[in-house]
Amino acid sequence: MNIHISRVVTYAVILALVAFGLWPYMSIFHLDSALRQPDATTALTPYVNLTAVQAHYKKRLNNTVDTFVPTSQGHSQSDQVLNWVMSNVRQLGDSALQQAITLDWVRTTLNEAAEQATAERPASFMSAIDFAFFESWDRVVIRLGALDRRPTYVILSLQSRQWQVTDVIRSCW
Repeated sequence: MNIHISRVVTYAVILALVAFGLWPYMSIFHLDSALRQPDATTALTPYVNLTAVQAHYKKRLNNTVDTFVPTSQGHSQSDQVLNWVMSNVRQLGDSALQQAITLDWVRTTLNEAAEQATAERPASFMSAIDFAFFESWDRVVIRLGALDRRPTYVILSLQSRQWQVTDVIRSCW
């Protein structure tokens, strides 16, 4: 009897692990279906954490600005002017990000990445996937297109018991 219970528990754990491993791929399937809807922007809402996408872009923008404009901790007039310029660039950047990074932008970016990555017409998100796998237990990286063809990376994160797009990274090289 004890062996029977341990076998059932073992099978239940294996089944749970397999189900957890397949769960983000089901979300990818649902994301593909949402992108094909006539009103894809509305259909994408449950599958995209827009605030997280905007936050990741803001972080990359701030890192880029910091690289090109030196930060200054001094109290001279030129240091104060430079700090004022940096503050305004960041404020304008926040406003611009909220206007530019929208659900429609996510939809357009993913559809354009799919068209670039596959010869299939009409291009589908699923057919453009060259790689998709767990980066950690709560994060899946999807690569649309081959490495040598400027792929787009889509990051899915487990958010409130649902897998959602939390970043879209377009390759520049």
